[in-house]
Amino acid sequence: MADDLYARFAASFARFSDRVLVEDGRRAWTYGEIEALTGRLTARLQVLGVAPGERVLAQTDKSVEALVLYFATIRAGAIYLPLNVDYTRAELDYFASDATPVLAVCRPASVGLFSELAGGALQVTTVEALFENLPDGSAPPVPRAANDIAAILYTSGTTAKPKGAMLTQDNLASNGEMLIDFWRFMPEDRLIHALPIFHVHGLFVAVHCVLFSGASMVFLPKFDATRVIALLGSSTVLMGVPTFYIRLLAEPTFTRESAVGMRLFISGSAPLSADIHRAFEERTGHRVLERYGMTETGMLTSNPYEGERRAGFVGPPLPGVSLRIAEFESGAELPPGEVGIVEVKGRNVFKGYWQNPEKTASEFRPDGFFITGDMGVIDGDGYLQLVGREKDLIISGGLNVYPAEVEALLDDRTDVAEAAVIGVPHPDLGEAVVAVVQPAGAFDAGAVRDALKRELAGFKVPKRIIALDELPRNTMGKIQKKQLRERYADLFAAPSP
Repeated sequence: MADDLYARFAASFARFSDRVLVEDGRRAWTYGEIEALTGRLTARLQVLGVAPGERVLAQTDKSVEALVLYFATIRAGAIYLPLNVDYTRAELDYFASDATPVLAVCRPASVGLFSELAGGALQVTTVEALFENLPDGSAPPVPRAANDIAAILYTSGTTAKPKGAMLTQDNLASNGEMLIDFWRFMPEDRLIHALPIFHVHGLFVAVHCVLFSGASMVFLPKFDATRVIALLGSSTVLMGVPTFYIRLLAEPTFTRESAVGMRLFISGSAPLSADIHRAFEERTGHRVLERYGMTETGMLTSNPYEGERRAGFVGPPLPGVSLRIAEFESGAELPPGEVGIVEVKGRNVFKGYWQNPEKTASEFRPDGFFITGDMGVIDGDGYLQLVGREKDLIISGGLNVYPAEVEALLDDRTDVAEAAVIGVPHPDLGEAVVAVVQPAGAFDAGAVRDALKRELAGFKVPKRIIALDELPRNTMGKIQKKQLRERYADLFAAPSP
């Protein structure tokens, strides 16, 4: 396997030069055309000071040009830092100050905002400006070592400050190579790409599976059930989050006949309920292939391509991944059937957290296993079932929300004595963010939500804020979130007929 990520890209660009790589409704681009654009954009980036090891921050709309920016950053030997388009000014300022990028690429409407971030020190441009009058010449790829950083992805933590996960050249190249074999990707495949490209699922898993295998993809700006159903007849693979499959099942036109030509439906980023798993198979004849991954690790486990795809399980460890269930405090490995913390080791596991060696050290065992924070159990056949999250992570619509980040903002308010943020079942999002607060005097839930919208990305803002006279606590005074989750488990349930 190649450990230089762009060398792996280049191998596919050369081998599949005349095949279509990506189309977006405007036109189709071949592998050769994308490589030529990548080389020219790399030359432009180098003029702007993008050197090996420098960071390129990108908060852009999804487009083929934004994808080429990723390729060009890797070709230049630099570090790609994609950001969710919903992040607020406060969040962006933290990322820019922490990562110190040499270049920030944003949407045209955000240029003024980005020019003020990090004390006004950022060099700011847009995708549109980068592609104006590209140089005729192509900058050659900059070779990189296996352990050099290729990307930094920020992931919310259990404190208010997110952490930048450093993913190496070999992390991304090896995980992509393994996935195309395991999921049987081939040049004849056509992927419906409806995911965002600012996180592991949409950018690395989906794009790399296509690129490494010589397949093609159709880029949708976002998930649209009607558009996806129209594309099923000319496509073979869909990667999605559970919300995608819930919304497809809500469409009468999503039938067995509409999906007859599809080879594979993959689900990840959040648990797929057994009910949806069964309903999908009954409707289409296809069993969704559920897998499990993290920002820090790429893909870890997967139900088999050939073999039993079990509802409620994320499958055995993928080839090259060592996985164990351990007792959290001691790290002692637990036998099959016992619930514990999921720990993993392999070429896919990240290098550590950017400029945070203490946090990095605390997340690894002495023998090199990474402590995921997810609770799970392995059955007698080696299938992993995730049963909870040790750190109360909420996954809403496939996006991670850590309660402590929201709680910190609520607790800072003078009208809130204390807050507990929980995830409760939601029919569309999988989990919805809910804040349960103990007010301090007069309290207006609507005004609090409006204030949070100015501080947090939309997916982190609580869907409901509930005021209680007292929060439930144990004898040690700790808020009992389990009780709150049970109490409000039916908050978003459909009313009984």
